[in-house]
Formats: sequence, C-alpha cells, structure tokens
Amino acid sequence: MARKGPDYVAPVRRVLVSLLILLLLSIFLFWQIDSPRAERIRSMVIDRFVPGFEWAMAPVTRLSRMVAGFESYARLYEQNQELRRELQKMSAWKEASVQLEQENAKLLAQNNVRIDPALTSVSGVVLTDSGTAFRQSVLLNVGARDGILDGWATMDGLGLVGRISGVGETTSRVMLLTDPSSRIPVNILPSGQHALLSGDNTSFPALDFIESPENLRPGDRVISSGDGGVFPPGLPVGQVAQASDGRLRVRLSADYGRLEFLRVLRSHPSERLADTGLLIPPPPAEFIGPPMPPAMDVDPAALKPDPAAEGAIQPAPDLPEAEPNPDGQDND
Repeated sequence: MARKGPDYVAPVRRVLVSLLILLLLSIFLFWQIDSPRAERIRSMVIDRFVPGFEWAMAPVTRLSRMVAGFESYARLYEQNQELRRELQKMSAWKEASVQLEQENAKLLAQNNVRIDPALTSVSGVVLTDSGTAFRQSVLLNVGARDGILDGWATMDGLGLVGRISGVGETTSRVMLLTDPSSRIPVNILPSGQHALLSGDNTSFPALDFIESPENLRPGDRVISSGDGGVFPPGLPVGQVAQASDGRLRVRLSADYGRLEFLRVLRSHPSERLADTGLLIPPPPAEFIGPPMPPAMDVDPAALKPDPAAEGAIQPAPDLPEAEPNPDGQDND
C-alpha cells in the first residue's frame, strides 16, 4: 500500500489566512489614523484603486437596487390594497347614491303628474308583489290607519297603476290594470271615443267595446273617462298599440318593472240622488184604447139646470089621491 506524501496545503492555507487577517487589520488601523499624511495616502489609494473596483461593486449595487425595488413593490402592494378597499366603499356609496337618485326621481315624477287639484293623495312604499299567475297585485305600507278606502286609484310617477282592492290596518292591496279582473272605462284622444280597458294577465291590456276602431291610430293617448265612478276622469293610462293579431291594446305609461312608490288618490264618489221624483215625472197609467181628452176646469154651479131657461122641462105637480066610491065604481 503506497504511502501518501507530506500534506503542504493545510499549512499554506493557514499561513495565507493569517497574512490576510494581518493585512486587513493593518489597513483598518491605518484607516483610523488621524494624520494629514495618512489622509493624503488614503486619498491616493482611493483614487488609484477604487475606480478599478466598479466591477466588484456592481453586484452589491444591483442587490441594493433589488432590495429598494422590493421595498417599493411592497409599499405599492399595500397602497393598491388600500385603494381596492376604498374603491369597494365608493362602489357601495355609489350604489346607495344611485338608488337614492332613482327614488328621488320617482318622487319628483309623482309630484310633476298633473291631476285634478281637488284630488289629494297619500304616498306609499311597495312592500312586495303578492300576485300570482292568475292575479296581478302588489302590497302597500299604508292602510286604514292612513285613511285608505277600497276602490281608490293608485299611480306612480308616469301613469295609472290600478286601484285599492283590499284594505288592512297597516297595509293595502292594489289590483293592477293587468289583472284579469280589472275592467275600467277609458277615453281615447284625440278622437274622444270611449272603450273598456280589460286586463288579461299581460303587460298590454286589451281595448274592448270600441265605438269606431277605424278612427283609432297607434300612439293615441288613453286616459280614464270617469264613467261609473270607478276612477277620477283625466288620469293618464297609456297609448294605443296594435298587436300582431290586429287587436288594439294599450301600452301602459306606468313602469310596472320598478314599482317602488305609489300614490293613492283620495277620490270621493259623486253625489247620489235619493229622491228622483223631483227630476223625473212618474210614468202614465196604463190605458187601453185611444187617449182621453184633456181635462178642463168646469164650474160645478154651471152644471145645475136653470128654471127660467127657455124650453126647460118643469117637473109635474103633486096630485091628491082619489077617494074610493062607496058604490064600488070608479069615478070617471
């Protein structure tokens, strides 16, 4: 087995490390000397060797820039997260602002609807849609405590919506014009024709019993006529539209897709006549045959006979009774 030679690497390494430590220590001590001559020597060394060590300082410079960039990226990330949180808050505020703006616009639209000044109103908020496939209605948060009565008309900011068809203490139900049970008389302008608006569970109710359909045109205004006392006259309902099957329908002015506020009109029924005898005479008695001559005013005294009148018939005087004959014969 061959023997290894002497190992000179370890001693040389120890010597070089010792010399390097001594060199660095001496440079450190020399750099700490406070002397004009030592300062000049340090300046000469820096001017001579430091510019040549730029390649050695490049990794350190790059590393320092990377560290600064990472810190800047961390700050940017924090700022980005903070901006995202503020943006979410602003989005929530924007949504609330849009909702308030829509509510304000609808309330202003309700105030801009021109109706009879004698009609006062009560505004209510739509709570929920209580309609079904066979019934179109909504619930309001106003009821008997607010003076709501059954049959009153309801409007949004654009037109007629329906009428009150059920009143509770704090809520009331509104039957929409699209309900199959809804039948209201309307007036069509400018022709002035009368018709009946019938709900059929669609968004375009049909017009029935039109006097002259050929005089109607799509786009004609439809308003409530007030016939029958169902609704006050002159309330906007919609516009005439012609369906694909040729039937005339009404495009409602009210926005049924966004019913949030409704205006209940306080309408009072017209005065009913209790006594018709003062206005309408009683019918004549039934009589078969030619009509009787008109009665004339005659004085009853004129009907008595006048004895002095010429040709008058005098009544016969009373004669005495004949006495009986004792011989049993009648007297001539």
